[in-house]
Amino acid sequence: MDDIDAMNAEPDKKVFIKTYGCQMNVYDSQRMEDVLSGEGYVGTDQPEAADLVILNTCHIREKAAEKVYSELGRLRNYKHGREKTGNDMLIAVAGCVAQAEGEEIIRRAPIVDIVFGPQTYQRLPEFLHRRQAGESAIVETEFPTEDKFDRLDQSDRVRGPRTAVARGVSAFLTVQEGCNKFCSFCVVPYTRGAEFSRPVERIIGEATRLVAAGVREITLLGQNVNAYRGAASDGCSWSLGHLLAGLSEIEGLERLRYTTSHPRDMDDELIAQHATNPKVMPYLHLPVQSGSDRVLKAMNRRHTVEDYIAVIERLRRVRQDIALSGDFIVGFPGETEADFEATMSLVRQVTYAQAYSFKYSSRPGTPAADRSDQVDDYVKIDRLSRLQSLLGDQQREFNGSCIGREFPLLLERSGRHDGQLVGRSPYLQAVHVSSNQAQIGDMVNVRVEKAGANSLSAHII
Repeated sequence: MDDIDAMNAEPDKKVFIKTYGCQMNVYDSQRMEDVLSGEGYVGTDQPEAADLVILNTCHIREKAAEKVYSELGRLRNYKHGREKTGNDMLIAVAGCVAQAEGEEIIRRAPIVDIVFGPQTYQRLPEFLHRRQAGESAIVETEFPTEDKFDRLDQSDRVRGPRTAVARGVSAFLTVQEGCNKFCSFCVVPYTRGAEFSRPVERIIGEATRLVAAGVREITLLGQNVNAYRGAASDGCSWSLGHLLAGLSEIEGLERLRYTTSHPRDMDDELIAQHATNPKVMPYLHLPVQSGSDRVLKAMNRRHTVEDYIAVIERLRRVRQDIALSGDFIVGFPGETEADFEATMSLVRQVTYAQAYSFKYSSRPGTPAADRSDQVDDYVKIDRLSRLQSLLGDQQREFNGSCIGREFPLLLERSGRHDGQLVGRSPYLQAVHVSSNQAQIGDMVNVRVEKAGANSLSAHII
């Protein structure tokens, strides 16, 4: 391009995406960036400078919707400020809060231009063109009949793996969406829809492009990822275990993870992968939510504590060094002190390398929200504190047990100090080592020297 062309070229438009919640939202935000790159948008970390701001929302956490409205209040000033200078700013709300709230978002926050659910972000360019052509605020929350991944995969084949480079050596890859379990506390079936598995070849194609762009570790994502049943070109249906085996044949791919799993879907083929496939990491996130069968029944989890323990025992028989993570909810409606103590007993029996724990908070439209036996908040706060203390002790104990151990480390990024890099252990811990920038992306063997509450220090062997 000569100087005159450069002067006349239309400048890139800027997009700021704020991501809330789970890894699947992180993946969705990255795919939105991919879609928007074809429209001339480049990312920015300054919302006030953006031509387009997207809040990619999550409905799982407490007061999720209110946090979004609070953020929209801050964005109002940016939008009005840009209007005074003649530079329009479009604001979009995406994700699960958008799916659940719909038109209500426009009513409460008229500055919002576009509202769209997690199943329609592949149509972002269309929404932008319609809004820029003068259409009033756009709300698109119907579940589409088309496969959104079909359009995204087609654009990938045209665009190639350009965006994967910027994501480093680890990447998320959605293979399954939606949920058919209908736990009584959860909005996911209503915001993400029924379970859907992407076809095998499309997943392998995306994974191959990621690896070609420098990715060494892929985490497969799904609301119930181990419920994956994807169609293959030979007419067969592949399970998650079969998919892991297929992905492991990609040259240059060093590590595979998957999340989030449901205890009812841990079949023998998947468990066998932990025994036979060295690329599958010895770390599993397996939520249980409660250690009380009475509460599990009320939650409609459709498994018992005995079922959960049996899965863990099967895993530990085939992979003795496997480490577990879990999810827990305290203060579910009707939970008694005895129910809570059953959860504490389960935690002591299983022992977790890491876990996530929350106070129950009602979600409108879910069966649990209408129950009359809600637990007082001060009781939930006390129980959560006791549970988190136990889980914190277990995490510190697990990290401490790693001192003196040797394992492969994938170096992912620079640390806080010069000459320091940070990688992830097979157990997903952050590990700090002394090394140089040139080694980012390398797999190195390390020996752990120190352990903190949330990370390890090691030296390269």
